[in-house]
Amino acid sequence: MSKELLLPGTDSTGVRVSRRWLAPGRRLLRWFGVAVAVFVLWEAAKALFAIPDYKLPHLATIIGEFGVRTQGGNGPLWIVLMLRNAWATFVEAVTGFALGGLLGCGFALVFAASPLLERGLLPFVVGSQLVPILAIAPMVVIGMGRIGAPDWLSKAIIAAYLTFFPVTIGMLRGLRSVSPDALSLMRSYAASGRQIFWKLRLPASLPHLFTALKISATASVIGAIVGELPVGSSRGIGVVIINAAQYYNSRPQNLWAAVMVASLIGLFFYGVVVLAERLIVIREV
Repeated sequence: MSKELLLPGTDSTGVRVSRRWLAPGRRLLRWFGVAVAVFVLWEAAKALFAIPDYKLPHLATIIGEFGVRTQGGNGPLWIVLMLRNAWATFVEAVTGFALGGLLGCGFALVFAASPLLERGLLPFVVGSQLVPILAIAPMVVIGMGRIGAPDWLSKAIIAAYLTFFPVTIGMLRGLRSVSPDALSLMRSYAASGRQIFWKLRLPASLPHLFTALKISATASVIGAIVGELPVGSSRGIGVVIINAAQYYNSRPQNLWAAVMVASLIGLFFYGVVVLAERLIVIREV
């Protein structure tokens, strides 16, 4: 390869830079290919099994629903209404994600420092996830409403309930994933417990923590939506799903559009956590 074609920071072949520049394009092509495959399979299933529109509408009909005006044609576009409700759900999910993440990290630090507390409390942490979230959500929403708490806070608490468990287990595993040789080396240099934590245990736990956070990101969205389902909620994707389900026989595309938006919220939140992982976690090349 001639020098004129070389980019800064490459070797004589320039392979590393070219691949780095091509990676985003290849990723977009893969996403586009998946979208096309979903469209083909969706439409093929409708044609092959003769599924009527009131059971499974065309994808074009679902997407076109976002351009329909609400309130009999006198209200805002459906996409505007969906964005408002999606923002409410996203705020609740992010708040619950933060609360659950902090709680999970706190539990993990306590358990890592005290095996006695881990043996005593970890079974209760595991058992808390065996209670159906649909049974807890109405109690939390009604209970928080009686004490005058903001409407969004009860949804955030439900999202935190689904978030803290994966973070607790992932962080705890990460804190204990330190190599014994590395730990012995730190102690041979007379490193304090604080120094071992900040320079060895915490960096080693980050890959495990972010794996748990990626799981919790989507779980927090589910928790926020479930928290919006009880009677009394006024906004959020969960409210839109409940209202759309009542008219599914006449306008099924309405419900499918709401489900699509809920999925996009989860994918967006997951992508944010992945981006944070790439910026924070230093990977070996």
